[in-house]
Amino acid sequence: MKPDDPLRPSDGAMEDSAPDEEALVRRAQAGDQAAFRALVARHRDRAYALALRLTGSGADAEEVAQDAFVRAWRALPAFRGEAKFGTWLHRIVARLALDRRVQLVTRSKREAPESDAPEAAAPESSGDENERVLTLLLAELPERARAAVVLYYYEDRSVSEVARILGVPEGTVKTLLSRARVSLREAWTRLEARQR
Repeated sequence: MKPDDPLRPSDGAMEDSAPDEEALVRRAQAGDQAAFRALVARHRDRAYALALRLTGSGADAEEVAQDAFVRAWRALPAFRGEAKFGTWLHRIVARLALDRRVQLVTRSKREAPESDAPEAAAPESSGDENERVLTLLLAELPERARAAVVLYYYEDRSVSEVARILGVPEGTVKTLLSRARVSLREAWTRLEARQR
């Protein structure tokens, strides 16, 4: 289930509407397991990458992606095709990943005292270090804001697609993105000031 490069920029593969995608969906809805395996093969890398960005854990991302495909298989007969299969699947992955993240945060709060919390690292000049710090800062955002940022900036989704996936109005997505940018900018500035 885990792709070779899960954090690569979005290439639109999940939304690729090859002519036979609709046919595969129809066949899978009729119970054709081979057709569903073909859909899984097309969408697994993007499903895993989204789950990884939202959960922050490879193991959790694999579990979320697998669970999403199981749920998609079970719900496929009711899929009406109002959205593309990839968008529908992305919504399942996002909801499961957000639920999983809430479980992890709740568990970590129960298990670790506040004084044991690690301090955030200050940004350095290397691109890899900047990406690592940005990932840490993203983890501090509220769940819906984090999901909106990941879908919009990392998965190259439009505002309307993010709204459909998260099940919120487009205006809410714009607000989430705006507030997230402000929060990230302020957190980054504080880290840079600490480094001086």
